[in-house]
Amino acid sequence: MRIAVIGAGGMGGYFGGRLARAGEDVIFLARGASLAALASLGLSVRSRLGDEFTLPVEATDDPDKMGPVDLVLFCVKAYDVDPATLGIRPLIGPATVVLPLQNGVDHVDRLSQAFGLEHVLGGVSYVAATAATPGVIVHTGGTKLLLGELIGGTSPRTKRLLEAFQRAGIDAEIPADIRVALWEKFVVVCATSGMTALTRLPVGPILACPESAALVRGVMEETAAVARAMRIPLAGDCVPRLFDVLSRFDPTARASQYHDLVAGRRLELESLNGMTVRLGRQHGVPTPLNYALYAALRPYLDGPPAPAVTAREPPPAWSR
Repeated sequence: MRIAVIGAGGMGGYFGGRLARAGEDVIFLARGASLAALASLGLSVRSRLGDEFTLPVEATDDPDKMGPVDLVLFCVKAYDVDPATLGIRPLIGPATVVLPLQNGVDHVDRLSQAFGLEHVLGGVSYVAATAATPGVIVHTGGTKLLLGELIGGTSPRTKRLLEAFQRAGIDAEIPADIRVALWEKFVVVCATSGMTALTRLPVGPILACPESAALVRGVMEETAAVARAMRIPLAGDCVPRLFDVLSRFDPTARASQYHDLVAGRRLELESLNGMTVRLGRQHGVPTPLNYALYAALRPYLDGPPAPAVTAREPPPAWSR
């Protein structure tokens, strides 16, 4: 398969690197320092699971030079979905499949509106990976990838992709309903991204404190209630089951929004807790805990807020 990877960060670098090493025809659409590193040094994946490799890869910043591909692995940050969508139109041919791997739930509909429902699949990644430096991906946990048709079920193209990912050593699956899988991850990510960023703590200490653990669970319950109001058929035990899964996470784990915050980068906040709040308002579901996380982190949305400048009062006349 000819595969275009959009975004050479943690997700794009990890999945694109594994597919390229397995023999797929992979090209990265990158820019700036990422493009320079990929072109000159190749791509390195360093995994805590012991699987490390470096390989030369094809990379460009010009989608017109790439032409239509079989698969677009769409791995940009949530706030870059719209501009990236405009930039990849030259890659979309009659049979091209777009597989987005973003945090959030609204990007699938936006991509479907741009390219047509027939071109877009749903994708959910349970892989923890970040770009330590341009072209160097650090994989800290997880190997699972879920993908599926937005209308549910399997198809020849999802089976073909499943086999390609599995050949690359990726634990890929096709769930019965990919929209349920998207929302289940969203339930977890809204809680973990908000709480690890706000507290600057990993999951372990947050869940060890009864009060902060209760806040995590409350955020999850609000988000699940929004999903059900939107007719997403989450199971009745969704929140306790996912909270149990979360309690078995690596206690040192932090969500990507924490890493973005401490690095001074933009946050995906509007597509996470902000999205839950807006959807809750639309569907009549109260979301006060999500709003509290959103409001507390909102000053950091575009990076560190500028320091306040307080004008000095002139000294009193008697001191002159």
